[in-house]
This record gives sequence, structure tokens and C-alpha cells, in this order.
Amino acid sequence: MAVHVMDEANRCLQCKKPRCREGCPIHTDIPEMINKLKKAQVMDAAQMLFANNPLSIICSVVCNHENQCEGHCVQGIKGAPVHISAIENYISDSCFERIRIQMAPPNGKKVGVIGAGPAGITIAVILASRGYKVTIFEGHDKIGGVMRYGIPEFRLPKTVLDRYAKKLQELGILVRPNFNIGGSTTIHDLFNDGYKSVFVGTGAWRPRRLMIPGETFGNVAYAINYLNNPDVYHLGERVSVIGAGNAAMDAARTAIRHGARDVTVYCVTEKPAASPKEVEYAMLDGVQFEYLKTVTQIKDNSVISCPVHWEDGAMVKDESQSEEIPCDFVIISISQIPKDRLVTVEHELKLSDKGTLVTNEHGETTMPGVFASGDVVTGAKTVVEAVHLSKKIADDMDKYMQGLLD
Repeated sequence: MAVHVMDEANRCLQCKKPRCREGCPIHTDIPEMINKLKKAQVMDAAQMLFANNPLSIICSVVCNHENQCEGHCVQGIKGAPVHISAIENYISDSCFERIRIQMAPPNGKKVGVIGAGPAGITIAVILASRGYKVTIFEGHDKIGGVMRYGIPEFRLPKTVLDRYAKKLQELGILVRPNFNIGGSTTIHDLFNDGYKSVFVGTGAWRPRRLMIPGETFGNVAYAINYLNNPDVYHLGERVSVIGAGNAAMDAARTAIRHGARDVTVYCVTEKPAASPKEVEYAMLDGVQFEYLKTVTQIKDNSVISCPVHWEDGAMVKDESQSEEIPCDFVIISISQIPKDRLVTVEHELKLSDKGTLVTNEHGETTMPGVFASGDVVTGAKTVVEAVHLSKKIADDMDKYMQGLLD
């Protein structure tokens, strides 16, 4: 561990109005977690964390802590905040296999979960614990969704997700890998087989395009595709990354680890959208940044870039100052939207003008009995945001299947 968790726990002031808990999107009871740790009640703390957030281990690693729990810590006003993420990770990681979830008796009702990403896993765990027979349909060969295929190994070890696969088995959750609903099998087929409700958590896997010349060339990849399997790409030494969010930082740092010597991130604002911590790590890895610049054309061995400025919230390119920069490979990272495989088959499902599934306040889609959350509803967001929304929707799905949803 980079820090001694007990030293950090002893720095906690146990505030009567804990700002850290308010800063957490799922309102983890951080003071109580620390209090239990100090009393050597580590298993109790782990049980509490898992009950509140089934993806506690993962969130302790990948969350934007400096803007959430740690960013709200009182200790951080005049000094360093309590290293809450390290404490949560120690507790959740060391106790994960020993956690025992209280399971309600089987109620004989089947639930289908489409997608084994953050939202799908959260829904599956909660509903399985309430007595439902849950089957997850996953298009890849392993669970995790964007956590496995979109977050690099150096940020989130895949072994953590393998441990979750075993936990799902313990809970009686069935996983059907390499199987896409919306192809030969439809949601209607699930209902015909007796599923009482279906959850859609298929994520946001379709990259947004820049719509610039050269975007189809063989020396170009979208970040979501590159991060899926970086080993299959031949980058060369000079890589340009267009976009400056967290996925762009992941792509840039991964490129460095795969042999690129000169990696430049083009950011159209004065400050990257990525979390400050991820930007700092990228800079430590040797990634260079070009601020208030964008790429207007991709060539075989170069990119054309130009300065930009902002007028009334709109970006304006100054192409009179364009310059050609040598470049072997280009990674485009300007967010993702959901694929429309399900919508083209299930015409009752409707999309918003942003390409996301339309849902009501209960998370129910325009197709009765079908619920959705996570990136397929919100667009590309964080793991903890997917968990937060999915917890509420699990409650609403439970009510729906009991005939109690208004």
C-alpha cells in the first residue's frame, strides 16, 4: 500500500456533518467505515460497504476521489485530505471473498440482465439477493463491460473482475457469455420464456466521430476500440490523441506502455476534461499536451492541427494558423454513445436525440417491463454513477415484478 491505512484512519475527524459522505455519489458512510476499521471490525465494514455499493473494490480504485469523497474532506482545506480510497480499497479487497450476502428465499421469478458492465452487475447482485433467478447475457467472453474492456490493466487489474465472476456464481447468478440479445434472440423471446422483467445495461460502445478527412485511414483508432485490445495495434513512435477526457488519458498512457515514444494529447480547452490525477499521471508517463488546439485532418504520416478559441460557448477554429505535425498513429477519444442493435430489432424501444435509451423516472423504457440504466441511458459516465442509478432502478424493478410500481 502507498499509505498506511491506520495512519490515515486516525487522521479522520469523525465530523458530525461528514462532507466526505455528501461528496460521494452513493453516499458511502465513510466515518462509520473508518470507525469500524479502528475497532478492528473489518468484516463488518466490508459488509456495510458491499451492501451500499456492490462494486466497492472497483470504485475505490477508479473513482475520481479528488472531486468526490477526498475532495470534500475537511482535512483537505489546509492540508492533505484523508486517503479515503486507500482505506476503502484495503477493507473491500481483503474481505471480498469472505463477504456473505443475506439471500432472500427464491421467489420463482426470472430476471434477464443484458450486459455485464457496472450497471448490469449491480442490478444482478441486488435482485439475486432478493430471491430472483438472474441470468446475465454478455456479448463478450468475460464480465466487466467497460471496466474490463475500456479501463487499462495498470488502472484496474482484470483479476478483480475475475473475482467478481466467482462472486456472481456464489449468488446463483447465471452468466451467458458471447451472446448478444438483439441478434437471433430478442427481448420478446425472453418474455416468452417466462422472464418477468428485463434490464438493459449495454453501455456506450459506439465512438463519436470527428467527421474530418482521413478518419477512416488504417493508422487511426477510436479510444474505446484501442483500449479493448491494444496489443493488436501497431502504433509506431509518434501518436496523436484527440480528446482530453479520462478515456483519452487511458489511451495515451497505454500507448506509452506499448512502445510509443512521442504521445501528444490535443485538448480544445485550456484545461482537460479528465480528472487532475489522471492528467498528472499522464504527464509523469511522458505524455505531452497541446491546449486550445484540435486536429482538422489526418494524413498517412501526419496530422494537420490548428488553434481554437471559444465564442459564446462555440468552438472556433483558426485554420489560417494550421500546421502539419509528423504522426504515425491517431487515437480519437471524444466520447461514445450506445449502439442501436436492440433498437433496430425491438421497435418499442425509443432513443433520445442523443442516441441514448429513453426511460421514465423509474428507469423503465418505452417497452413495458424493460428497464435500463448506466451509459446506455446517460451516455459515457463513471462506474460510480452507474451504480448509483442502478441501485434505485433495482428497487423499481422489484416493485414492478411485485405489481407495486405506480
